Amino acid sequence: MININRIRRSDLPELAVLFSELTGNERSRVNLEKNYVHVEQNDDYIILGASVDGKLAGSLMGIICLDFVDECRPFMLIENVIVSEKFRGQGIGRLLMKNIEDLAIERDCSYIIFVSGSKREGAHRFYESIGYDPGEAKGFKKILK
Repeated sequence: MININRIRRSDLPELAVLFSELTGNERSRVNLEKNYVHVEQNDDYIILGASVDGKLAGSLMGIICLDFVDECRPFMLIENVIVSEKFRGQGIGRLLMKNIEDLAIERDCSYIIFVSGSKREGAHRFYESIGYDPGEAKGFKKILK
């Protein structure tokens, strides 16, 4: 059974493993915990985890952002979407995205936006299958040192 819940401090070791699968880099637990302390106190940051039989199988983060155009409604930025390769194809990504979308609607967000690595074609097909339009916007990223 798949359970979707907010990430807790006790989930951080498993979350670090998921992120290393996403990026190929080991995460600093100290920095991860430091950032978690900040986001757990800020209602505009929502980190969800999907567990299967008590094992963290996937996660994503939604950030509520204020907007200054049109009706000035907030929007949600999604980051750090990961479902472990061992658990793909079980509907976990779909459930995570549905849950974060429901929370965005509760917070009166007008839209959700995110970027995905240009070479992650499987992820792109997944996002399109759940209603995201790749032609609606073009994302840019600049790595700062």
